Amino acid sequence: MWIEDAFSDTYAQARVKFLEAAAAAGLAIESHAHPLAGRQGELLAMDVARDGASGADKLLVLSSACHGVEGHCGSGLQVSALRDPHWLTHARDAGVAVLYIHALNPHGFSFSRRVTQENVDLNRNFQHFGSPLPQNPAYAGLHALLLPEVWPPDAANIAATEAWIAQHGMAAYQAAVTGGQYEVADGLFFGGTAPTWSNQCLRRVLRQHAGGARQLAWLDVHTGLGPSGLCERIWAGPNDALAIDRARDWWGGGGTTPITSFFDGSSSSAPLSGLLSACVQDEAPEARYTGLALEYGTQPVLDVLQALRADHWLHRQRLRGWPVAEGLAETIHQQMRDAFYTATPEWQGQVISQGRQALFQAVDGLARGAAA
Repeated sequence: MWIEDAFSDTYAQARVKFLEAAAAAGLAIESHAHPLAGRQGELLAMDVARDGASGADKLLVLSSACHGVEGHCGSGLQVSALRDPHWLTHARDAGVAVLYIHALNPHGFSFSRRVTQENVDLNRNFQHFGSPLPQNPAYAGLHALLLPEVWPPDAANIAATEAWIAQHGMAAYQAAVTGGQYEVADGLFFGGTAPTWSNQCLRRVLRQHAGGARQLAWLDVHTGLGPSGLCERIWAGPNDALAIDRARDWWGGGGTTPITSFFDGSSSSAPLSGLLSACVQDEAPEARYTGLALEYGTQPVLDVLQALRADHWLHRQRLRGWPVAEGLAETIHQQMRDAFYTATPEWQGQVISQGRQALFQAVDGLARGAAA
């Protein structure tokens, strides 16, 4: 069955399953090798498979692992789609080309990190770096609390963090931490000071495959926000009322599967900048863009943020050459994986069913053309 065994415990396993599924579907594969090796010494790559004519004017992109460790989920959805004959036939019959981009951030996927090898949040990295970058003074005030000298945090750190949240509110805490910052290179949600390898590679892929598209839909798979197993459909693009209305027409289900947006405060996501969708305007300027982040819930937001704090603490310890207690690194790696991937058949089934529905809706929206 096309759902069975689609998910993987490691990046190396996920890559093999994706490549095998793409080959079995008859698709040509391009592999863009990463400059570093993976956690198991394996080759890392951004792998691309295209189903459809190179000149197709309707293109759907399905991407995974923008935030590395979240690739366990996104890869599973991609593999299940490639094994699904009904889905493949539906897209082909509609004249929609589908571009599967596996592991936008393969390094983070392999090392159970959310960030790239540059310690950069890829979904904050699509800025015009010659211009002034966004400021996040609230993060600067929290940085020392978020990454204390010892881990796990001591009682004083816990009390100070709780006091900050009590004073400013949980929404302000989430916005300060996750909104992105461009000043503290070893900090959380660092957007970088230049385009990362993944940024540059993705731009090359888009120039090659989306340059001729007149309509471009994009589903980028994420995890870590919201109730466990529920897929929030978050608008991923500029504050364009017509485009957001189009997304609601395609994917909203008359309100049964609402399209949220941080522009109007309806999303569980804090306001963000530097999103990867910004590269569409640069690399496929003639395409009318409609895109979502498919955000699958895992754990409560404070637990997810705690895992991220631990991961960045560990990264900083290693950068400084400071010791880490025996077993703590593995505990943190597992904490990260659990925060962004729920390895149960029930959760995986929810990922597939909701993602599959969004894929069919995307093709139907693209097929309706200019009226959609």
